[in-house]
Amino acid sequence: MTAAPTPGTPGTVIGPDSDLADVFELAQQLRVDSVRASTAAGSGHPTSSMSAADLAAVLMARHLRYDWQDPGNPANDHLVLSKGHASPLLYSMFAAAGAVDEKELLTGYRRAGSRLQGHPTPALPWVDVATGSLGQGIAYGVGLALAGRDLEHQDYRVWVLCGDSEMAEGSVWEALDKAGKHRLGNFVVLVDVNRLGQSGPTEFGWDTDAYVRRAEAFGCRALAVDGHNLDAVDQVLRTAADGQQPTVVVARTVKGKGVGEVEDAEGWHGKPLPQDLADRAVQELGGVRHLTVRGPQPRLAAAGPRTEAAGPVQPPRFEVGESVATRSAFGKALAALGARPEVVVLDAEVGNSTHTEDFGKEFPDRFFQMYIAEQQMVATAVGMAVRGFRPYATTFAAFLTRAHDFIRMAAVSQVSMALCGTHCGVEIGADGPSQMGLEDLAMMRSVHGSTVLYPSDAASAAALTLAMADLDGISYLRTTRGGYPVLYDADEQFPVGGSKTLRTSAEGDRVTLVGAGVTLHECLRAADELAAQGVPARVIDLYSVKPLDAVTLLRAARETGGLVVVEDHHPEGGIGEAVLSGLAALGEVPPFAHLAVRNLPGSGAPAELLAAAGISSDSIVHAARGILDAARTAG
Repeated sequence: MTAAPTPGTPGTVIGPDSDLADVFELAQQLRVDSVRASTAAGSGHPTSSMSAADLAAVLMARHLRYDWQDPGNPANDHLVLSKGHASPLLYSMFAAAGAVDEKELLTGYRRAGSRLQGHPTPALPWVDVATGSLGQGIAYGVGLALAGRDLEHQDYRVWVLCGDSEMAEGSVWEALDKAGKHRLGNFVVLVDVNRLGQSGPTEFGWDTDAYVRRAEAFGCRALAVDGHNLDAVDQVLRTAADGQQPTVVVARTVKGKGVGEVEDAEGWHGKPLPQDLADRAVQELGGVRHLTVRGPQPRLAAAGPRTEAAGPVQPPRFEVGESVATRSAFGKALAALGARPEVVVLDAEVGNSTHTEDFGKEFPDRFFQMYIAEQQMVATAVGMAVRGFRPYATTFAAFLTRAHDFIRMAAVSQVSMALCGTHCGVEIGADGPSQMGLEDLAMMRSVHGSTVLYPSDAASAAALTLAMADLDGISYLRTTRGGYPVLYDADEQFPVGGSKTLRTSAEGDRVTLVGAGVTLHECLRAADELAAQGVPARVIDLYSVKPLDAVTLLRAARETGGLVVVEDHHPEGGIGEAVLSGLAALGEVPPFAHLAVRNLPGSGAPAELLAAAGISSDSIVHAARGILDAARTAG
């Protein structure tokens, strides 16, 4: 009879039935490999990884139901490493599962071109979302858990491993509030309370009771545990996984656990161990091991695609000349998109203003109210996008800026989702500057791979809303509060990256006016005024801000002598800079005037505020005449 290999012997398999002595050896392996990988790379966070190694070992050996050979299995549990800087631990877990080999771990970590990046991204198929901006992983986990329970109807669990430092982030408590509100029994947070942050002790140190009280106040079950007592951790995780309510496991741990020279020592955050210390650490931890983990498998066989068939999308139709707000057209188009079962809508308690309530009334099972929690709204959208849904998340344009970091990280995660910002610019009127989205175009243009759309009437708003359902990456629709005349027939097409020339004259235009949203209507009025003065003007609707139709703009500038670009946005990062950048890329910048909101606006009627900001038709006429006068002087 052949004896079973002892822990640490190549070929040893750690699984749900292994005793805790074997699981301890796995935890030591995770520590050793975290040290080896970060020392080989010359950078990384080994001590932050070592504190959570016992939690990770018990989780993956006994509780994480995951088929490592089939990361796309819809019944798999999900693991989100919110403390993304502890990537050596995560990658060591992948190595123990056989998903990453030792050579890649030791030679690829943090190297150029490697998928084992400094903080995890979905370049790895076992990673759902990019993390590393602290305070976000818990929020994404809520989105994943909601998708699993309410949309996919799967019984997978979502496990989030976070650090104690990030518990100071407000987004963490937005997330736990929503987990408690929705009673997400498939959602478990493991807090690695190792007492030390980057520059010293954390806010509460080892006061685990403080975390327990706070988590309970948000409607979650909180369980405190010694994070290095494997039996206690095993029991707590079993309780947490019972599906009864969202659970926060508050685990007291020691940073650098297992290596006496760095245990609970300040000054080691984000520092690899020098080679000599790393060698001693590996020896103290019991040496290199080659254990393999075969944890519990998903309960359900892989499910097929959704069986709900998409119905026909019947876009709303509007009559040319009728007054309709683009935000209203957006809501009607959303309701039409509900025929596609993958479309979900998220609101931040402004649905009666943004018109997302139109979708909610028709499809309440796919409408999610996040209340006034814009960060969590975007994070939930990301979690749902990861699971194959097409989320539309909407609030006032000004308030989306609060969620910029989540939007930025969503681009790193390479998800596809649609955002809509309403009530943009000074056009909103009496509510005043706190409500005026004047920075949103700059924010969204700067997001990697984003699409930025800005319709000027109901027909284009509806068409572009529908188009976003099929765009890759993050798309943004900017809509206006007030009602304006419909300019286009219902069957007009609005290709992303295009523009519309709304006004031109047979006798030859002498200047081009470029607008979007409310300023397009001001450009049309200005064109009428200029025509009355004997100056024919071309008018371009720049409904696609990114990508930009620079070719049409350059041609118009050449044919008419110059451009006047008008936007209800601050000058920095908006339409004017987009136009200049596009023209410069073509190698030519024509005579150019840029009208934008350069003052600090106050309350007032929309027409008053447009005039005060210098973006009304009178200002456009003045700017156009300035270009004409300059051309005459030069001639």
